[in-house]
Amino acid sequence: MKSNDRRVGTVSRGIRCPIIREGDDLSAIITDSVLEAAEIEGFPLRDRDVIAMTESIVARAQGNYATVQNIAADVKAKLGGETIGIIFPILSRNRFAICLRGIAMGAKKVVLMLSYPSDEVGNELVSLDKIDAAGINPYTDVLTLEKYRELFGVNKHEFTGIDYVEYYGDLIRSCGAEAEIIFANQPKAILDYADHILTCDIHTRARTKRILKAAGAKVVCGLDDIMTAPINGSGYNEKYGLLGSNKSTEDQIKLFPRECKQLVLDIQDRVLKATGKLVEVMVYGDGAFKDPKGKIWELADPVVSPAFTDGLIGTPSELKLKYLADNDFKNLSGEELKEAISASIRAKERDLVGNMASQGTTPRQLTDLIGSLCDLTSGSGDKGTPVVLVQGYFDNYTDM
Repeated sequence: MKSNDRRVGTVSRGIRCPIIREGDDLSAIITDSVLEAAEIEGFPLRDRDVIAMTESIVARAQGNYATVQNIAADVKAKLGGETIGIIFPILSRNRFAICLRGIAMGAKKVVLMLSYPSDEVGNELVSLDKIDAAGINPYTDVLTLEKYRELFGVNKHEFTGIDYVEYYGDLIRSCGAEAEIIFANQPKAILDYADHILTCDIHTRARTKRILKAAGAKVVCGLDDIMTAPINGSGYNEKYGLLGSNKSTEDQIKLFPRECKQLVLDIQDRVLKATGKLVEVMVYGDGAFKDPKGKIWELADPVVSPAFTDGLIGTPSELKLKYLADNDFKNLSGEELKEAISASIRAKERDLVGNMASQGTTPRQLTDLIGSLCDLTSGSGDKGTPVVLVQGYFDNYTDM
């Protein structure tokens, strides 16, 4: 490489910001925070840098909150307030337990149907090895709580130490509703117990609703159908309802942010006026990656990014450098190899689908890829960096 060649590719920086409160001018705060970080830390902004912010601070600035009483009122109005079948919830104190409180407060009896051996995002109720040893077929077998305990006993979550079967049952009863728990993976199994159904799966919800309606359920709602409009002045999300919500307090949830396209456009415009650089901007929630030890998928939000500027539409169009080096140019080395690969990159087609030289690259949506990077960068604890600046993501080997 020449002495003036760039030695660094993609860089992801967590940007510290003030604590965001309801009503704050998020566009101004984020723009100022990024510009101040660039000045203090001594790095320039470039065209096509990506400024990303967590969905949490957007919802907080919007004041998009709801109480368990709001949830209970909406559930009762939409599902009748008698016996409700709740199926396929994830096992999470932060994501679902507080929603379950509100749901149970809006019913007289809850039949809770848990998927097994794990929930939709990988939280395990029982290991596959134990299921195999018991001779159970999870695709067809419906287990009562008594049968589950007889076969598998108590199984505490690997990371939290919570027995979610007991925890969810006790929570329902503490809200004044009767609780019955079963285990099954076929949506229609719940219809032997209830005909007013709230399906709580995230990414498979459309299929589950279709199956239940075709099988004769009287009322079918998803979490995306609850809190879609204000209840007694509450927050709401007209598109996703309770999906993507998080615990805020013991009696309140923060909902997924409402329409925020204008926010990302405003930030893009502010940065352009301040620096002359056209950056991309996005809001991100959970990234999509799997923990190799706990086997948990992170993606509990309905989408990774609810809003982004137009430059983030699409998928990467990349060549696999090691494929070129090992195949097309296997007899070259040094500067000659560099020039040959650089020429291939400059001449590459925009659409590389089916091209062997792109095999092994990642044809996922840009917002999903960048959102996952940002989620890992910002973390979910006390880093204090709810904004992430990604630089060099769209560069390739030929960019100097």
